[in-house]
Amino acid sequence: MTFRFPLGVPLNWWQRVLLWMFGVCLVAGFGLAWSLSPDSRGFGTHQQLGFPPCTFRFFLGIPCPSCGGTTSFAHFVRGEWIDSIQANVACFVLALSCSLLVPWSWLSSFYGRTIGIESPAWGLIWLMTTVCAIALVQWGWWLLSMN
Repeated sequence: MTFRFPLGVPLNWWQRVLLWMFGVCLVAGFGLAWSLSPDSRGFGTHQQLGFPPCTFRFFLGIPCPSCGGTTSFAHFVRGEWIDSIQANVACFVLALSCSLLVPWSWLSSFYGRTIGIESPAWGLIWLMTTVCAIALVQWGWWLLSMN
């Protein structure tokens, strides 16, 4: 008996190419995260790319909802998942989701059908809503714990 993936909606040739390129871009993003050294403070890793310090933190003195995101990804690609979670839970969830989306996008591109998903748009909406909700809860927690 062989296992078969539940196949979703069919994809035309350009959707297959876009899905393949999407997977390549995700891998490139993980490669970029690998090239960075996670900042020991839990935030600020993005400055290695030439970006300025967090404007939100600079002007308001509090972290923004995405603070620690780049640091979280840098820890994630090294398998330092506890450190990744401590830097930014929402970005850990996003990194984990992206790591699952790489093989999904390539398999879907190969088979010409979305693997196991009937509506990729709704899947993306659910993913982003979940990540944003986690980021807001985490941000509230950070703000409450600052007092």
